Amino acid sequence: MTALFGLALTGRRVVVVGAGKVASRRVRRFLAEGAHVCVVAPAASDDIRRHAQHGDLEWRDREAAAADLDDAWFVLAATDDPAVNAAVVSWADARRIFSIDVSDGSRGSARQAASSQHGDLAVGVVSTEGPDPARIRAVRDAVAAHIDAGGVDLRRRRTHEGRVILVGSGPGDPSLITVRGRQALSEADVVVTDRLGATELLVTVPYDVEVVNVGKSPDNHPVPQHEINALLVDRAKRGLVVVRLKGGDPFVFGRGGEEVHACLEAGVPVEVVPGVTSALSVPALAGIPVTQRQVAGTVVITSGHAGADPTAVAAMVEGATLVVLMGVNALPGIVQAGLDAGAAPGMPVAIIERGSTPQERITRTVLSDAVRSAGETGVKPPAIIVIGQVAHPELLASAAAATPHS
Repeated sequence: MTALFGLALTGRRVVVVGAGKVASRRVRRFLAEGAHVCVVAPAASDDIRRHAQHGDLEWRDREAAAADLDDAWFVLAATDDPAVNAAVVSWADARRIFSIDVSDGSRGSARQAASSQHGDLAVGVVSTEGPDPARIRAVRDAVAAHIDAGGVDLRRRRTHEGRVILVGSGPGDPSLITVRGRQALSEADVVVTDRLGATELLVTVPYDVEVVNVGKSPDNHPVPQHEINALLVDRAKRGLVVVRLKGGDPFVFGRGGEEVHACLEAGVPVEVVPGVTSALSVPALAGIPVTQRQVAGTVVITSGHAGADPTAVAAMVEGATLVVLMGVNALPGIVQAGLDAGAAPGMPVAIIERGSTPQERITRTVLSDAVRSAGETGVKPPAIIVIGQVAHPELLASAAAATPHS
């Protein structure tokens, strides 16, 4: 029977003897954990050489000696010579240093788990008999996929300090939330949600999770921002994990900065999980690249609440891409300001309603006709407005035809 323990290697010296493919793979993991890695080998893979050149690790360009293990906390014997690996493990045993022999799992005093990270939880799989890396990786991947899909309740069972996690849920398609965002929902005792974004994910949270809807629409703000801030702080101070589920990205016109400030001011720990912002993803899903070589090298993102500010007007005049969020009601003023400043009347415009969802609809027009077209098609929020040559419906086809193929 193998007793399983986790080793904290951050800031501690790890010695890797060997520098081939297996060693390179393990070295990346040690570096990711913040270990101080020393590789000892007369020849090294390109990957290890590059890490050494960047100062990520120390590479001793020679055969290993017992003294290389001095001050080490952990040793990995990963050469292609079983006799050398056996010697390295014996040196480690003599020094009471945990070690792994990659060529023979029966030697050495430790076994490396195939692991996955899920927020503040790590899940590891090891074989208690002969080593079988492909098998334990397959089990690890299956378990990780189940957890990350929301199949496991990750809420803490013991009393703990409350905290707030701001999660960007993306533009609306639930599959576009990040892995960390999905994990955070599985940790939540409370979810404070907007009206937009991937709210479909809420059907997956356990029934005893408190869900508070504070969503706004253009003309209806039932819960003022200061009350939302107070709600987050109140629940966290009760020792609960509060997920603030926001559409798009929390820091792109999502008032996430205000909510973080409120938490920090109240002494509440807060984590920000970036989201896929609708400003970039919704045009992309509609086949509109907001930047395109030889078409537009600059993109300006603005809010309809700002109206036709000088930067937005300059973008239309100078040929940059202008992306307007929450801009349906402000469209007439933005269009008129652009035309008055000299923007081309034939500048392409795309208005994308409910992007990334089954209800997505795209209205294509030009700047001088944008207001009329929006009225005729009955454009309604939420919508992303893209103004610029990148919104031309034939852009990608023409760019592909003009690009030489090797």
